[in-house]
Amino acid sequence: MRINNFAVSVIIPDNVQATLSDGKIKVKGPQGEVDKSFIYPNINVEINDKKIIFSAKTARKEEKRMIHTFESHLKNMIQGTIQKYVYKLKVCSSHFPISVGVEGEVVVIKNFFGEKKPRKAKIVKGVDVKVNGEEIVVQGNDIEKVGQTAANMEKATKRPAFDRRRFQDGIYITQKVGN
Repeated sequence: MRINNFAVSVIIPDNVQATLSDGKIKVKGPQGEVDKSFIYPNINVEINDKKIIFSAKTARKEEKRMIHTFESHLKNMIQGTIQKYVYKLKVCSSHFPISVGVEGEVVVIKNFFGEKKPRKAKIVKGVDVKVNGEEIVVQGNDIEKVGQTAANMEKATKRPAFDRRRFQDGIYITQKVGN
């Protein structure tokens, strides 16, 4: 079933600026800027006054879902430019002491289960990582990039075929957005 003239609008706060060019929205706020492409067939994007409007002349379920997805992404972008997203991770080691450090665009995990070769986790561009002893703080404007960087660190210390209840060494997310 098609619905005629389906539209959703997102209000832009006063301290945030948004621009649209070729389907790409750039949001700029006090904490930085984030840009993302919002291109999908039959969905129009426009900026009027202090509103961004996603609309479809005849919307099926598929278009309605994408419009609501675009709305969520845009709200996350606006929130990230007002206040940075922060993830906290904890380094857990019971067998061998793990040392973690940041080298350029990579987090280096040394002495994981006594391994000679260090494990590495990629830091996504635009994300800041700080290591304070056993706590790692990951922060940035884009929720997707911050979450991916935290997941990269957690995945780098994953050991398949080992019982996680017994071998609890690794890096684990302890606090993230929304918790």
